[in-house]
Amino acid sequence: MQKATETVLEIDLNALAQNYRYLTSKLDKDTRVMGVVKAFGYGSDSVAVAKELVILGVSYFAVAYPDEGISLRKASIETSILVLHPLPATFKKITDSCMEPAIYSRSMLTQFIDFAEKSGLTDFPIHLKFNTGLNRLGFIADDIDFIAEKTTATFSVKIKSMFTHLAASEDAAEKDFTESQLGQFKDISEKIINKIGYKPLLHTLNTSGVLNYPEAQYDMVRTGIGLYGFGNDPEENKNLKPVATLKTVISQIHTVKKGETVGYNRAFKASETTKTATLPVGHADGIKRIFGNRKGWVTVHGKKASIIGNVCMDMIMIDVTSIDCDEGDEVIVFGENPSADELSKVINTIPYELITGVSQRVKRVICRK
Repeated sequence: MQKATETVLEIDLNALAQNYRYLTSKLDKDTRVMGVVKAFGYGSDSVAVAKELVILGVSYFAVAYPDEGISLRKASIETSILVLHPLPATFKKITDSCMEPAIYSRSMLTQFIDFAEKSGLTDFPIHLKFNTGLNRLGFIADDIDFIAEKTTATFSVKIKSMFTHLAASEDAAEKDFTESQLGQFKDISEKIINKIGYKPLLHTLNTSGVLNYPEAQYDMVRTGIGLYGFGNDPEENKNLKPVATLKTVISQIHTVKKGETVGYNRAFKASETTKTATLPVGHADGIKRIFGNRKGWVTVHGKKASIIGNVCMDMIMIDVTSIDCDEGDEVIVFGENPSADELSKVINTIPYELITGVSQRVKRVICRK
């Protein structure tokens, strides 16, 4: 790969393909895959990721909000798109772009059917989300009769799928809770199928579910973080490859004498002569301020360089005293070394937060390593 000459986020489509193939190796041959490309493809590039996933054979895409799906449609992606969190104000956007809403409450179902009937729609696909313990969005078991009555009394909509979201599928200590969720969903879905007289697609598993509960894969699985290189488990991470690598360069090198300070609020004070490098990336690009003052680090020529002083909006300073480097040299903020998983643990968070937090002002570079 060409060395970075500015701050860029490299998106490795070969890594994406490797991750997809690993995850699908866990599935039955007829199980469909829904690729989750919300939040700009988990901070990467949703269009580039989606186009590659189409080639790989994905059956569905999932986005959080309609505008995320519209960007795929504008890129001529015709694959079915599930909108996970629609609102009544976005119904027209969804139907105009041939996307499909997740319906999660009595009021949403009533309002969408009313909208569909007034719009002259027939058998428009909807997806029913059930709350089995995450307590975020979703119908509950008490809604079964209401759902059956409303959907069978109209020709405007048809249930395309039913699904739930597991709360702790990555946590072995929560196995009983996960199995309880799966049991609830099995009972709910069977009752609804019996009442409506046909079988929609069923799906329950996220990435960790695919890896830990393959027996519950039903007709389709939804995978997000796994596609981008993280399995929510150190052992599974070895089988996956980070898709995104955040790179930058050294803008300037300073020699800071003993007693001198670096950055805002003079947060770093040199206890001895120190060589520092300034990088053109900061908290406006997703490098959280908490990484300052030696909590976080980057790598220069494969060597660890601590972030010193406070993270600035557009810059960070690093300690390169023991590293042979020059202005213009490439720096890895996260990728394989260090990984977003390693860095996230430093500040007690998860890689999702780091990779989705990369600012859109950072240039995306699509590559195949």
